[in-house]
Amino acid sequence: MARDVAIIGIGCTPFGEFWDRSFRDIFVEAGVAAIEDAGVQGEEIDELFVGNMSAGRFVEQEHISSLIADYAGLASLHTPSTRVEAACASGGLALRMGVLAIASGHADIVVTAGVEKMTDVSAQAATDMLTAAADREWEGFAGATFPGLYAMIARRHIHEYGTTSEQLASVAVKNHHNATMNPKAQYRNELTVEAVLRSTMIADPLHILDCSPLTDGSATVVLAPAETARKYTDTPIYIKASAQASDTISLHDRADITTLDATVSAASRAYAMAGMTPADIDFVEVHDCFTIAEICAIEDLGFFEKGTGGKVTEEGITAIDGDLPVNPSGGLKACGHPVGATGIKQVVEIAQQLRGEAGKRQVTGEVGMAHNVGGSGGTAVVHILTR
Repeated sequence: MARDVAIIGIGCTPFGEFWDRSFRDIFVEAGVAAIEDAGVQGEEIDELFVGNMSAGRFVEQEHISSLIADYAGLASLHTPSTRVEAACASGGLALRMGVLAIASGHADIVVTAGVEKMTDVSAQAATDMLTAAADREWEGFAGATFPGLYAMIARRHIHEYGTTSEQLASVAVKNHHNATMNPKAQYRNELTVEAVLRSTMIADPLHILDCSPLTDGSATVVLAPAETARKYTDTPIYIKASAQASDTISLHDRADITTLDATVSAASRAYAMAGMTPADIDFVEVHDCFTIAEICAIEDLGFFEKGTGGKVTEEGITAIDGDLPVNPSGGLKACGHPVGATGIKQVVEIAQQLRGEAGKRQVTGEVGMAHNVGGSGGTAVVHILTR
């Protein structure tokens, strides 16, 4: 019978552009913080799962699983370590692998982490590397980058539902406001709708301030069986659901590009697993790699009717003090998006919120959700967490 799983430790580096810090520096920092937070010893760790999209291209380092076990001080213990890759959903999927390992009884203490160092290459090179998460043959070779793919989604959403550029911009404004209260965020500056609309057009209708940045960063979560979690912490956070779904990797094979069916499916499975509905979720971290992505996410997760995501954002319903706070961390847009780490960072944020440790950005509620997407929706991972 499956065991319930709890988070007993969390750690996260600041997110940003770190010229003076290496790939291994940042994952060690996050890992040590989480292990110390959990109060576990190296000998107790049964397994590691590490989300990473493309260290081989970003920092020319492969065999990440061994590297991390080595520099985490676990090589001498021969602790099994596995790299997990699902593009920008690598972190969320690493967490899911850890959950499954404990739920199955295969392991008792699991470290799940995510890491990416993206700023040691040019923006042009990074854009090309990220395009590898799309269908290289049918999309990349035709010149479609991720800003271009999400611009097509945005343009269709505008056509179908009357969504406006101002509503897209309101996502960025909200998330930057939230990030001003997050000391780990890459961009802690306020924005205005006008500033977003005046910023450089990247792929019509998306401006540069509609896009998440290139980022360095790492995050780590330590998991244990729920039945023993209080041995390690007075504030365990329980993972009530962990769900994953896939879809076509390319946009052209989808019936409706404004709906990410992988998100819809993963969310449906997560609600069923937790015995919940969208109305039970108090706050959510969604995958806002572009402003249109947040609008699609809050619709596809079942919080709002299709086509209304822009309107409810503009009206403040998803603000940090609104009816459904969305991305209190600042999201990918302002907190930053080190692609392999994002899914873990989202869960670190939810754990902090549920512990009451989020400071000025603290929201109220007992149930949080994390939504992590790979590529343009070829993979989606959804987790539901409670106190």
